[in-house]
Amino acid sequence: MTTHYDPTTHADGPPTPVGEDGGPPSAAPAHRQPRPARRPRLGRVWRGRPEDPRWVRPAFLGLLLATALLYLYNLSASGYANSFYSAAVQAGSQSWKAFFFGSLDAGNAITVDKPPAALWPMALAVRIFGLSSWSILVPEVLMGVGTVAVVYAAVRRRFGPAAGLIAGAVLALTPVAALMFRFNNPDALLALLMSVACYLVVRALEDGRSKWLVWAGVAIGFAFLAKTLQAFLILPALALVYGVCAPVRLRKRLGQLALATAAIVVSGGWWVAVVELWPASSRPYIGGSQNNSFLELTFGYNGLGRLNGEETGSVGGGGGGMGGGGGGQWGETGWDRMFNSEIGGQISWLLPAALILLVAGLVATRRAVRTDGARASFLVWGGSLLMTAAVFSYMAGIFHQYYTVALAPYLAAVTGMGAATLWERRERPWASIALAAAVTASAAWGYVLLNRTPDYLPWLKVPVLVGGLVAALGLVFAGRLGRRTALAAAGLGLVASLAAPTAYTLSTVREGHSGSIVTAGPAGASMGGGPGGGRGGGGFPGGGNAPGQGQGQGQGQGQGGPGGGGFPGGGTAPGAGGTNQNGQAPNGQNGGPAGGPSGEGGRMGAGGGGMGGLLNGAEVGSEAKKLLETDAGAYTWAAAAIGSQNAASYQLGTGAPVMAIGGFNGTDPSPTLAQFKKYVADGRIHYFIGGGAGGGMGGGSGTASQITSWVEANFKEVTVGSATFYDLTSPTD
Repeated sequence: MTTHYDPTTHADGPPTPVGEDGGPPSAAPAHRQPRPARRPRLGRVWRGRPEDPRWVRPAFLGLLLATALLYLYNLSASGYANSFYSAAVQAGSQSWKAFFFGSLDAGNAITVDKPPAALWPMALAVRIFGLSSWSILVPEVLMGVGTVAVVYAAVRRRFGPAAGLIAGAVLALTPVAALMFRFNNPDALLALLMSVACYLVVRALEDGRSKWLVWAGVAIGFAFLAKTLQAFLILPALALVYGVCAPVRLRKRLGQLALATAAIVVSGGWWVAVVELWPASSRPYIGGSQNNSFLELTFGYNGLGRLNGEETGSVGGGGGGMGGGGGGQWGETGWDRMFNSEIGGQISWLLPAALILLVAGLVATRRAVRTDGARASFLVWGGSLLMTAAVFSYMAGIFHQYYTVALAPYLAAVTGMGAATLWERRERPWASIALAAAVTASAAWGYVLLNRTPDYLPWLKVPVLVGGLVAALGLVFAGRLGRRTALAAAGLGLVASLAAPTAYTLSTVREGHSGSIVTAGPAGASMGGGPGGGRGGGGFPGGGNAPGQGQGQGQGQGQGGPGGGGFPGGGTAPGAGGTNQNGQAPNGQNGGPAGGPSGEGGRMGAGGGGMGGLLNGAEVGSEAKKLLETDAGAYTWAAAAIGSQNAASYQLGTGAPVMAIGGFNGTDPSPTLAQFKKYVADGRIHYFIGGGAGGGMGGGSGTASQITSWVEANFKEVTVGSATFYDLTSPTD
C-alpha cells in the first residue's frame, strides 16, 4: 500500500501520514478499502473540505464574489482602455491570421510589440459577444478573480483558510491590481500565470511529484507568450528552492528541473518557432523589432534593453544603469524605487509589513527539516517577491508604474502566510512583537503615502496611524490576553493596514483609465511617474519631455524638435491637449473610438482627427469616420497612419483595418518606402492620415518620414475638420 502525506492538516512539524483514501494507513490494498459516503454535490461546493469550519467556504466564495463585483464596477468607463491592444483584439476577432500573430490590423501589416497570448482571451470574447468595452475587459476581470483564487488556494494549503482569506483580500485591494485587472495590457494574464506557477511549485514541494513541476513550467512558458522575459524573473528563486527543499533524492530533483525546463521551452517556444520559420513575406512585420525578428524583439527591446536602457527604436531610456540612485526618462533607480513618489502608492502599502513577516516566517521555521513545506512556501513566494522587486528597482529602461502588479500576488501570499504563522506563535514574545511591528509598519507607511496626497481624504491618515498603533499595542500582549481581545486587536490591525490601500482601490475603480501609461489611485498619487508626473497625460516619467519635443498647443498641433523629431506626427507630448478628471488625455468621446465605444468616451474632436500622439489615441470625428468608411471594403487598409495608437483609434472607430506605419513608436522600418509605394500602386490603401513627419525618435530608420514626404508631394489633400487626409487613389500629377 502507498502512503502519502496530507499537507493541509499541520502547519508546523512533520505531516501526518494518511492512506490513499484519506484515512489512516492500512495494510490492506487501496482498492479493498471501503469507500467513504459521498456528500451531495451542492454540499461539497458550499461546505468545502470535511475538516473545514462552516464559515470557510462561504467566506471564500464571498471573497471571489466581492472581488468580481469590485472589478466589474464602472468597467466601461475605461472604454477601449489601451487602444493599441484593443485594435489588435478587434483584428484578431476578424482574422484568424491576425489572431495567431497578434497583428494590429486585420490586413496583417504589423504586430503589437508583445507575443499574442494576452490578446487571445479578449479576441475570443469579441468574436462571441461583439466589440465593446465589456467584451474586451471582462476577461481581464476574470483573470483577477482567478488570481485571487489561486493565491488563496496556495496559502490555505499549508497555513489554513484564515491565512488564505487574508492573502486574497490583500491582493484584491492592492490599487495596482484593481487597475490592471480592469485593463487590457498583458500584465493581467502574466500575474495569473505566475501565481499558478508558484502554486504548482508549492504542490511539487509537498510530495515531490514531477507532474506539478512540469505544469509549473507550462504556466511559465505561456506567461512568456504574454510578456516575454518578464515571465523568467522568478525562475532562479523557484529552481533554487525546489533544488534544495524538494522531498526526493538530489538526482531526481535535477531530473525534474530538467523536465520543467523542457516544458517551458515547449509551451513558450512553439509559437516562437512557427513565427521564426514562417516566411517573412507572408506574415506581418514583428512590431518593436528593427529586423523583423521576434528573437531580436525578445532579447533587445523587450529584454536586455529594459535592463540597461538601450532599447533600439524606443522613446529613450536611461535610468542610470543597474547601479543605485540613477535617474532618467523612466524615473530614478535604486533600492527604494518601490517606495518613491512614483511607485509607492501603486504597490508598497503592505510591502514593509510583508518584508517583516517574511523574515519572521523564516525565523519561525529555521529549525525545521530540509523538506519543511511551510518554510518552502515562504521561500517560493518570498523569493519571487524579492527577485521581481530587485529587477524593477534597478532596471534602467522602459518602466511603468503598472508593471508592479506582478508583485501583488507574491506580496499578498507572504502577508497571509506570515500573519498566520506569527498568530499561531503569539504566546512567544518574539512572535507577538514581530506581528505588532508588521502592523505598525503598515500603518505608519500608510500614513506617509496618504500624506503625499494631502487633499485626498485628509481625515483618513490619522485613524490609520492611530488604529494601527493601538492594534500593535494589543498584539504585543496577544499571548496574555483572552482570545476575544486578541482577535479584536488582530482585526483592528488588519483594518488599519488595509484601509488606505482600499481607499486608493475604490478611487481607482470609480474612474476610467485609457492610454498607454495609467496609474492607480487618485489624481496626483504618482507625481513624477506618468507623463507629466500625473496619471497619464503630458511629459514622460520623471517629468521629462519626449526626445526632440518642442512646445505645442494640443494633439497634432505641436512643433517637432530638431531633426523633425518629437512624437510621430510632430505632435506634442501625449495628453498635452487636455486631461479628463483622472488627469489623463481624452481619447475620443461621444463615440470617439480611442476612448471606447459609442457614448463611452468623452467629447469628440471637432469633426476631425489629427495625430493623437505616442501614448494616447487620436480623436476621431464623425466626418473623418464617414470618409474612411466609404468603400473601405474595397481596400486591404482603409488608411495608413504614423504610429500604432493613431492607427488604432481610426481602426476602432471605423471597424476597417488601418496600417500603423512604424509600429508603436513610429520607428520600426515597416513598411519601407518601396513597399508602401507598391501597396499604393496595387490599390490596397485608400487614405494616408497626415500630421507630420514622425519616425524621428529613438534612433529610428526614418521610414515614416520618407513615406510622409512622398505622400505629401504626390497626392491630393482632403481636409476634414481639423484632420488632413491624402487620397492615395488621386495623385496630384
